[in-house]
Amino acid sequence: MPFSPNPYAALRSAARYVRQFRRKTFVVLLDGTVIGDPKLRRAACEQIGLLWAFSIQPVVVHSASPELDTPFDTGSPITGRLRTDLLTDLQAAGVPCVGLSGVDAGLLKARPMHAGTSGDIESVDTRLLQHLRSGEYVPVVAPLAGDPTGAVHNASADTVASLLAVALGAEKLFFLLTTPGLLRDASNPNSIIPLASLQDLAELEKEGQLSGNLKPKAHAIRHALEGGVGSVHLVSGTLPDALLEEVFTNEGSGTMVVRESPARGAGGST
Repeated sequence: MPFSPNPYAALRSAARYVRQFRRKTFVVLLDGTVIGDPKLRRAACEQIGLLWAFSIQPVVVHSASPELDTPFDTGSPITGRLRTDLLTDLQAAGVPCVGLSGVDAGLLKARPMHAGTSGDIESVDTRLLQHLRSGEYVPVVAPLAGDPTGAVHNASADTVASLLAVALGAEKLFFLLTTPGLLRDASNPNSIIPLASLQDLAELEKEGQLSGNLKPKAHAIRHALEGGVGSVHLVSGTLPDALLEEVFTNEGSGTMVVRESPARGAGGST
């Protein structure tokens, strides 16, 4: 259900969630398609800006644009431009952001492999993130990791977002996608599942219902929830204000995944 046309009613309804989530950490992963489209990217940044204005503490992780052949190419001018555009749009939305990668200050360390390949993350050091957050800056993290040999590796943005959410004790982890959420039928966008447990997720995966980029997210979701993150949300990055609706309304807009299924109390509150 969308926000009420009465602005005061909408404010009263949202106020309970503003109070509940004030000073809480939300990790938000932006899908490559979202950051690659200027209109969608700006809309996502404006929503993150509103979270920030309400004293919610976002940490942004971004994957690469589908324009790239590799998950993330540090030498690509396309990647560099899109990253700069993302930071610029966040700044325009009032977010005092700082761009960094997992290589900075040893934030993410990978097992030694061939340089430029995807590497498994073996440790997370959040001291730099905590330092930035204590100064009221919002970290924007690229999914790269260094190994002890000095090589740099691509890492799964899903994995990075999940690891950071656990390490930071995040209240929520959001995946902004090109789909409206988790679907019972991948071919039917209206078959959205508003609430799912880890058991539901496993059953959908077993049935082959997790298609496309949702399948690799299942492991990241499981790791986040088992690591203490309150809930994981699969939300559209293409529908207007879907992130805000998920956080600040009782019905939500996408799919909330929790360890075990209670009655869904809110799109963002449970």
